[in-house]
Amino acid sequence: MTLAARFASAAVLLSIFFFPPSLRAETPSRGDAFVTAAIAEPSNLLPLFASDSASAEISRLLFNGLVKYDKDLKLVGDLAAGWDVQAGGTVIVFHLRKNVVWQDGKPFTAADVEFTFRKLTDPNVPTPYGGDFEAVKSLEVLGPHVLRVTYKEPFSPGLASWSMGMLPKHLLEKEDLLKTAFARRPVGTGPYKLGKWKTGESVVLLANDRYHEGRPWIDRYVYRVIPDQATSFLELQTGGLDLAGLTPLQFRRQTDTPFFRDTYRKYSYPSFSYVYLGWNLDHPFFSDVRVREALDLSIDRKEIIAVTLLGAGRTTTGPFLPGTWAYDEAVPEPAFDPARARRLLAEAGWKDSDGDGVLEKDGKPFSFTLISNFGNDQRKQACEIVQRRLADVGIDANVRLVEWGTFLKEFIDKRRFEAVCLAWQLGRDPDVYDIFHSSKRAPGQFNFVGYSNPEVDRLLEEGRRLFGESERAAVYKKAHAILARDRPYTFLYVPDAMPVVHRRFREVEKAAAGIGHNFVRWWVPAGERRYRSLREA
Repeated sequence: MTLAARFASAAVLLSIFFFPPSLRAETPSRGDAFVTAAIAEPSNLLPLFASDSASAEISRLLFNGLVKYDKDLKLVGDLAAGWDVQAGGTVIVFHLRKNVVWQDGKPFTAADVEFTFRKLTDPNVPTPYGGDFEAVKSLEVLGPHVLRVTYKEPFSPGLASWSMGMLPKHLLEKEDLLKTAFARRPVGTGPYKLGKWKTGESVVLLANDRYHEGRPWIDRYVYRVIPDQATSFLELQTGGLDLAGLTPLQFRRQTDTPFFRDTYRKYSYPSFSYVYLGWNLDHPFFSDVRVREALDLSIDRKEIIAVTLLGAGRTTTGPFLPGTWAYDEAVPEPAFDPARARRLLAEAGWKDSDGDGVLEKDGKPFSFTLISNFGNDQRKQACEIVQRRLADVGIDANVRLVEWGTFLKEFIDKRRFEAVCLAWQLGRDPDVYDIFHSSKRAPGQFNFVGYSNPEVDRLLEEGRRLFGESERAAVYKKAHAILARDRPYTFLYVPDAMPVVHRRFREVEKAAAGIGHNFVRWWVPAGERRYRSLREA
């Protein structure tokens, strides 16, 4: 053995002795698959129509916007390398990255941004996201990688709205977006590309070698459709999933075992969401605000949080998250007061004339159906508690659970419901124009309860024209107070997010944005990988 070889061997032995495997620096490498699940499959992977959580989650991995939020919820460049805000906030000049290609190899340019904008503002394209782009006066392509967006007036959510996923002009300019096969076979610029979509079972994504930020370390992202949380938990117990959201019972009690402690890491933090009851305001039962106030007073929110969340949540009185600058802490939480609820119902003409325990008006019993989706145990339990509490004041609420896709297409989009129990996953900007502005009541839009108040419309419009946080906060707090008074929703609670992640994944980082903000940088050491072929995942 040569002298050099002897020194090399000694160095190796010393490194093993002084730096055991647990202390040696790890180098990221490609490989493995990541397997997660949700109760429903995506309905449409086109970003313009990805309004449900399943569609939005996968669409974000396939497509990019011009901007995105980082781990600290600050806007940073995505497809845009940078931008200049000019003319008092009415003009944004975007400078696009020059190294971005679509997953079919075609270059991404400003023409794609212009095409996406035209579709977002096309009255024949019923996207629920179009409201953010109605304020744009013009979009001008100044070069292959430069474009100028001019607003009719200052528009504070303007920059954030460009996180919308961009569409490829060369593939879609001759397509009808409502009928195109592209919705099932998308081509984006994102870190992953579609591998296989097996209806009702799974969606498999493959790492994009051309991704402009560098190929993801994880080869495959597997999204399984598992229609209930109990089955997902069984899959965790057998190692069939790498990530899942736990129920409070699972998080606090059922995962306190050696297997879970050795296999998974648990995380808990306030979610960017709230659960609510939405009343169809066109229905004669719910058009009277006295009735909606009575419904609020009949429901014990603290009971719901204690029973369904085991305390892992908090109450809310409006559409903004408690503790954020738009939330009005002065808005009083509705008391649990069944006696006052009965008085309000009587004032509105509801009385139990035949003594059967159910209120009537004009010969019709106060009986309605509260619908929600299959697969969410907490929502189901909340509905059952609401049902019992309403029965105490003479209201007959029937709970019906519906498969997610059917729930959205046949009931929500077509407004074929009396009352719903749902949740909103909120954006980082407090703009709720698309949810509560009266112009957003058309089929497929987000204001499906049919709420309309000219003063709220005015405030939501004004909030979009202001840029200072304190000025916007004053406007949104006024809107918050009016919504709390009008009660188009009964705001129930803000749940905690409680994900669990397999320990073999490195670089998992909890931050203000949650744990998935840097997923493309997650990786697994070669010796700990579980999947090697597509079939295995």
